[in-house]
Amino acid sequence: MLGIELHERALASAAATRWAEAEGDAWQSLEWFAREDGPDSPDVANLSNLLAEIAEAQAQYGVAEMHSRRACGIMARLGERCIGEAADGIRVEARLRLGLALCGGGRYREAQGWLEQALALAERTGFGLPAALNNLAVLSKCTADFTPTELLYRRGLRLVPPDSFEAATLHHNLGGLAHAQGRFASGEADARRAWEIRRSVLGENHPDTLADACAYAALLEHLGAGDWSERVYRHAAAVYEQVFGPEHLEIAMTLHNLAGLLANRGAADEADALYRRAAAIKEKRLGAVHPDTALTWHNHASLLAEIGRSDEARHLACRALEVLEVELPGEHPWLAASRELWAFLRPNM
Repeated sequence: MLGIELHERALASAAATRWAEAEGDAWQSLEWFAREDGPDSPDVANLSNLLAEIAEAQAQYGVAEMHSRRACGIMARLGERCIGEAADGIRVEARLRLGLALCGGGRYREAQGWLEQALALAERTGFGLPAALNNLAVLSKCTADFTPTELLYRRGLRLVPPDSFEAATLHHNLGGLAHAQGRFASGEADARRAWEIRRSVLGENHPDTLADACAYAALLEHLGAGDWSERVYRHAAAVYEQVFGPEHLEIAMTLHNLAGLLANRGAADEADALYRRAAAIKEKRLGAVHPDTALTWHNHASLLAEIGRSDEARHLACRALEVLEVELPGEHPWLAASRELWAFLRPNM
């Protein structure tokens, strides 16, 4: 059947990070099934989930939200007419994808309900439980609710094969959690394990391997291996640009980290330029009211303050604080740092 062939081809292209090909084939497959089985068929919902995954991989969170909501709506309308393991899987995946899209877009409060629904359904059906645990933990880290985060990741690890990509993702995220909490040495083993798993299967220069390498480098940077970390960041940014083009979100994340390393080493001019480029990409990809965009403004403002460019620093610090005050909970460490910087920089009134 043409629809199945197109779906399988889209999955293969997605696995190889050929996003344009994957999206084209997935759309054609969805349209085929919509004609043959109707627009409210489970196959259309399943392909909507795939299109959401493709959009999320490219940081197109609004597009991913649209596809995920379509999948959720179809499965809700089908109700008891569509039951069984395959239907359960589509329902869990739709909620996970919608929660991820909202989380990626910085809409953490909205994301929580969908991710909690996904976890509850996964617990009940047994489908997608490791992913549901991981994604709810990611949200908890984003909101700095660290207490349940490690428990969710560790529980997920117990459910997956130790050398699987699922395990690599969970190890990666455990390393990221340790970094967010300033526990650099304790996160080193998890970050290294994630990198080793993916490197052994995908090779050194696959974008997913490089994402793990950058996460590992972010920890080692604080453990005295700054030279190695710098090489990793520069290499990853170059590969991302070659594979994805110059405005991919992974480039912004990597340049943000590289700028921070260079700022700490006193290379203020290059750090300044990298923060500007990272912020420009984030504004385009995430928008001007996203916490990650505001974080780059905040770090850039800190650098500008250190080198005496106070007016520019005040402008960026004010913009960052305005976003973080609205988007983050009051106890979030990013918000606390932003308030502290603004208190230092604001003009006397």
